Amino acid sequence: MSNLNDFVLSRRSMLAGLGGLGLAVAGLAGCTGTTAPSGSTAGSASTGGSDYEPVTLRVAFMPNLGSAGTLFAAIDQGYFDEVGITVEPAQFQGGPAEITAMQSGDIDIAQIGHGAHTLCISGDATVFAFDQLSQADAVVVDKSKVPTAADLKGKTVGVSTGTSSEIILGLVLRDAGLTESDINKVEMDVSGMTTALISGQIDAAATWSPNTVTIEEQLGDNYLVLGTNTDYSDEVAFPGSFVCLPSYAEENPEILARFGAAIAKGHDYRAAHIDEVAKLLATELDLPEDTLLQSTGEGDWQGAVDCQGDTDTILGYYQAQQQVFLDAGTVTEEVPVENYVDTAVMDEANKIYEEIK
Repeated sequence: MSNLNDFVLSRRSMLAGLGGLGLAVAGLAGCTGTTAPSGSTAGSASTGGSDYEPVTLRVAFMPNLGSAGTLFAAIDQGYFDEVGITVEPAQFQGGPAEITAMQSGDIDIAQIGHGAHTLCISGDATVFAFDQLSQADAVVVDKSKVPTAADLKGKTVGVSTGTSSEIILGLVLRDAGLTESDINKVEMDVSGMTTALISGQIDAAATWSPNTVTIEEQLGDNYLVLGTNTDYSDEVAFPGSFVCLPSYAEENPEILARFGAAIAKGHDYRAAHIDEVAKLLATELDLPEDTLLQSTGEGDWQGAVDCQGDTDTILGYYQAQQQVFLDAGTVTEEVPVENYVDTAVMDEANKIYEEIK
């Protein structure tokens, strides 16, 4: 591990010569497939006979399967113990808030959804582990008020700026021949827009699972989905990732590689035991078990397993993701994905994963 910094530099230099468009095409065609409650913390480094130097990491997540599933599976199964890591999980409602917490020193690592990757592109955070392609985001409505996407014109839509669901809203509006100026866009947190849509205070919500499950249960036959990630999977990618501050990545590549290896084992478990992971989160986070079990399709779980060690395909996902932001105007200048996606750490994590799996 002592030469990992040199490895990082050499790997980045090599990848800098790769063509972005080619990576995007390869990626899309490649792989398919609040502090948490006490008792959630992973055990000490001595468990399982780990020879790694013990370290404790404060890790941010959001309370859904896509964000928390791998993390809590790896904690529960002792995968972090195997690489000498103790995890202190902390719950947040969105990726931008997680990155702000890292910048203030409250968090070391965060799991973010698609939307918050704009902050990685701008240099505020570094991606060091791919988690999955999201299928959780949706624009949902009360169809008694909004029977089609075109009927969003003039309607009030709840949105959480900077999240992946905001991207879906933009695509839905585009396909309906509308723009954001055609709607009354209201900034809300995701739990607030769930209540607001059910009570009729807003007409539509750009949200994600498991909130969509709750809304469907309450609206019944009036529940309508206008668009999801899968509707646009042929043109865009919506990765979820584990990230840290660029300075942390530069100073701690060996720790991040160990963390990534434990996450890779978590991917294996999550793909094979998604119902068990849903039940685990229900217990750990005090969430309705039925709701989480209805949310088990919100990510491409097997795809994360299939992509393990395939950094070229993973880079393609992030290239395609950045194109979404460029097309939407959320990002105004293209940035090489190698600037903010640390494939050297990913490669080293895969080596450790192969040793411990």
